[in-house]
Amino acid sequence: MSLSDIGPVVLIGAGKMGLALARGWITGGLPPDRLVLCDPQPGEAAVKFAAEHGVRLLASPIGVLTHVLVLAVKPQIIYDVMSEIQPIVGGYTLVISIAAGIPLVGLSEGLLTDRVVRAMPNTPAQIGRGISGAVGLKITDEDRETANALLSAAGQVVWFDDEAKIDAVTAVSGSGPAYVFYMVEALAAAARKQGFDEEQAMILARATVTGAAALMDADPTPAATLRENVTSPNGTTAAALKVLMAPDGLEPLLDRAVDAARKRSEELGRS
Repeated sequence: MSLSDIGPVVLIGAGKMGLALARGWITGGLPPDRLVLCDPQPGEAAVKFAAEHGVRLLASPIGVLTHVLVLAVKPQIIYDVMSEIQPIVGGYTLVISIAAGIPLVGLSEGLLTDRVVRAMPNTPAQIGRGISGAVGLKITDEDRETANALLSAAGQVVWFDDEAKIDAVTAVSGSGPAYVFYMVEALAAAARKQGFDEEQAMILARATVTGAAALMDADPTPAATLRENVTSPNGTTAAALKVLMAPDGLEPLLDRAVDAARKRSEELGRS
């Protein structure tokens, strides 16, 4: 399905992730007159985006024809938002939510529809390099094609039949970019202890991580093999990996971090 065949699309929440999706849609061929941004307090970026692309920017979607409704608001306020916008949801409306932790049943009850997709993209969507996990248990094949076209504009999409997987997606790829950014911070901090100044340390850390990521993206070789290719027996990399791969090293640490994020996602769904 082409983005040019979809719409009208009403996006509730014009923050960073909402705008990242909107940019992908416009770039991918969604006609600007079929996109409506709704935010009662839009930021400068939203105002600029709407002006540049000729997209309507409204405080409220009430009265707007909505074939696809995308909820890009914080989970803490989503139930209040749904109560307000429920009148614009009709039998013809497909709902896509990217609010962390909010279950399909909560979305269905809040908007009085079963045509709901729950998805979790991540911040690389801002440059079209994101990945989203998605689930829709009571949608039609056409609904899935529509949702897939919209989510694919921001990067890859992985669909699941088990909704519980979305909380895990949130913990792995949804929050994952922050883990990588923090790794850069930590690597730069370690570099400073080796005598580099702050600028040098950050240049080395950023280039190392982005370069390794680019290599992995270009080479389908498994990550473990790429790691082994860099590791000479009894060499410097092996010495560092002995620390990182210790029983109390990086793997159990990330396991605890991902598990904490998944549990928080589940908590948000119950609150």
